[in-house]
Amino acid sequence: MALTGFPLPQPLPARTPEDWVELFLLAGPGDEECLRFGSPVDRSTLRRLVAAQREQLAAAGLEPGGTVALRLPPSLGFVVALLASWQQQAQVTLLDHRLTDHEVDLALDRLRPQLLVLAEHRPAAALRGFSEVTPVLVPLADGRPAATPHALLQLSSGSTGPSKVIARTGVDLIRELDCYARLPEFPGEGERVVLLSSVVHVLGLVGGLLNSLHARAPLTVPERMTAAGILAAVAADDRPTTVIGVPFHAELLAGATAPPPLPQLRRMVVAGELVRPGLPAAFTARYGVPLGTMYGMTELGVIATDLTGALHPWTEPVHGLRLREQSGELQIAMDGSPYPGLADPSRWSDGWLRTRDAARIDPGTGRVTVLGRRDSQVSVGGLKVDLTEVEQTLAALPEVREAVVVFEAGAIEAYLVGEEGADPAGIQELLARQLAPYKRPRRLSFLTALPRTTTGKLLRDVSCLRDAASAAV
Repeated sequence: MALTGFPLPQPLPARTPEDWVELFLLAGPGDEECLRFGSPVDRSTLRRLVAAQREQLAAAGLEPGGTVALRLPPSLGFVVALLASWQQQAQVTLLDHRLTDHEVDLALDRLRPQLLVLAEHRPAAALRGFSEVTPVLVPLADGRPAATPHALLQLSSGSTGPSKVIARTGVDLIRELDCYARLPEFPGEGERVVLLSSVVHVLGLVGGLLNSLHARAPLTVPERMTAAGILAAVAADDRPTTVIGVPFHAELLAGATAPPPLPQLRRMVVAGELVRPGLPAAFTARYGVPLGTMYGMTELGVIATDLTGALHPWTEPVHGLRLREQSGELQIAMDGSPYPGLADPSRWSDGWLRTRDAARIDPGTGRVTVLGRRDSQVSVGGLKVDLTEVEQTLAALPEVREAVVVFEAGAIEAYLVGEEGADPAGIQELLARQLAPYKRPRRLSFLTALPRTTTGKLLRDVSCLRDAASAAV
């Protein structure tokens, strides 16, 4: 199959080339636009900025094999600091700029980077898509050089518990770029990307930023993360455009009233959590293009896709991955553990990553249907209940905008946002028609908005949900 963007070497390199940033991310005509954070940035400008930042990193004491943590909002400064750090052959930890100082201090104490890069001033507006920042380099006295050959350390989103430290090599990032290059529906040369996902998490980082640089599909981040701001970013250029985000963004756009004609919109692609039933049809009805879905993990990036929306609920595994279904759990072959310093056979052992996601694999086609978290299966009075089924049933009701279902103290509870004028008794009546009594939530709590992680995922921590419900009373 022909590859888009710059051809990747086949077979892929066994070790990360020292010049992998130049080979795979910065190469290309100097006058070609590659990024747009308000104003366009061409490759010549990006290369010059990266080279200057690399000199500053070296002057601050960052050597090859060193460690650096980036705490920067989406910005040109973030991109430049990331690429310059990798050029310097440093191990990079990404910290979400929305974390509190306390959370950042805990992460720094846990990871011990030698250098912290942060913004001189914090972003002011919550709905800003990007910021104009001046990176500040702060040497950390108790920092340590890299103990592993990994190029990237990320923290999991923490939607169901404490964050995990996840490590990836440069070779694995190149492998994931190769996976994207083999997807004919994914943005390539001559097209562009409007990115809504966070660049410190895997979809926004690799599927958005790194793939755009490699595939020569210029990346735009909207000035404002509102429906109007996103649609304006799409309309600003005539090239075929793919929007990349999470289901929350698709919900936002599907609910937009009277959006302008967007002939350049090719599709939207979402990942991060299961899509609410009815959302793909609603999105397509509004814009006339498919809502594609992807399944992936921070541990290895994209795993399976349905970019046309034609396979739902199935997805097609990407090139080169070996998947298996063991006792209803999806497992993926990996040569080594993605968790540095963590010896936990319940997550990785014997060459297999245990995703903790329930799934079915079709033996004839190899396609996979992800059913939700395995820990969503609970016992109520000795009867098995899948909380994902309850949640999807609730979310599909016409009077419900979004819902989260949890299990606490032996009972099912639901937290939901209703449409304007929603009748709680009516919702209960509809549920009674669709779910057996033992599956129904004991209590429905109505909120004006459900709490989310910094990446836009619905938060499932019971104490946080209860606090939000109490505040809504």
